[in-house]
Amino acid sequence: MHSTIVDINAPLIVAAIYISSLILLLALAMCFMRIFLGPTLADRVVALDVLNILAVAYCALLAIASGEPAYLSAAIALALVAFLVSVAFARFIEKSGKKTVLHEGGGGGFR
Repeated sequence: MHSTIVDINAPLIVAAIYISSLILLLALAMCFMRIFLGPTLADRVVALDVLNILAVAYCALLAIASGEPAYLSAAIALALVAFLVSVAFARFIEKSGKKTVLHEGGGGGFR
């Protein structure tokens, strides 16, 4: 017995899948740019966390596009691993003791 998530033959769903995949691709490109050009380690860690969230979103989109609910299980597993990676990076930043400039303004920011 094969169950589908949505009716993939609907033209509105197909258009939404294409538009969503383009938006996810643009967001992935911007995350990679922030990872490579980020001025601080915290910026890079946040971009990596957003990259993980976008990967989960892409797995969900793939589940809708293909009609395979197995991709949703992969998305859930990826979300759990991404959470653990985020916690590990946060602990690494905390243990490293590096102080980063959070606000580069005229004296009123945190340092």
